[in-house]
Amino acid sequence: MVRVVVVDDEPMVCVFLRTILGSAEDIEVVDEAHDGAAGVEAVQRSRPDVVLMDLRMPGVDGLTAIERIGKLPDPPAVVVLTTFDADHYVMRALRAGAAGFLVKSTPPEDLIGLVRVAAEGHTVLSAAAARRLVAASTDGLSARDRARKLVEALTEREVEVLACLGEGMSNAQIASRLYLSEATIKGYVSRMLDKLECRNRTQAGLIAHEAGVAHP
Repeated sequence: MVRVVVVDDEPMVCVFLRTILGSAEDIEVVDEAHDGAAGVEAVQRSRPDVVLMDLRMPGVDGLTAIERIGKLPDPPAVVVLTTFDADHYVMRALRAGAAGFLVKSTPPEDLIGLVRVAAEGHTVLSAAAARRLVAASTDGLSARDRARKLVEALTEREVEVLACLGEGMSNAQIASRLYLSEATIKGYVSRMLDKLECRNRTQAGLIAHEAGVAHP
């Protein structure tokens, strides 16, 4: 079972998400919270695989909650689910440690599949968020320069793996493309995250775009 915590200040949204996700046999909403601080407590209490996190909430907001969850031992994948997909929200959420960014207009059947994907450790982005991510990688010279400097510390093979992460590929998909074992890829990813000072694959994928090594 994929265990999910829902964090949203609108109780009706939580009810809706419980209904949608509860229709899947392999997904269970194990807890909910209505602000960021309570969301962190819910994660500590219920040990979910995935958190669906709103951004704008009273008290502690979603971005702060994402950062706090990322500092917990063995943190879950946090996917932003919000009505706001402006550039600065997408970029700030991913830099804070979010594993994905979805808008609330995501079709219910798609949401179920994307929760499964996030639970497997992959990046999930709405089409609009993905476009903004690619567009942002062509702006902001300081972010690009910092990303390129970080990438310079990687080996040629690690850069190839990083480019695949920028495409949102799984370890199995990367292994198939590079003709390596999945265990070898897992080792490359682990070392690369340390070198890039990233908490998760999504942040590494963001660097791949900013450094210009990811395929559009």
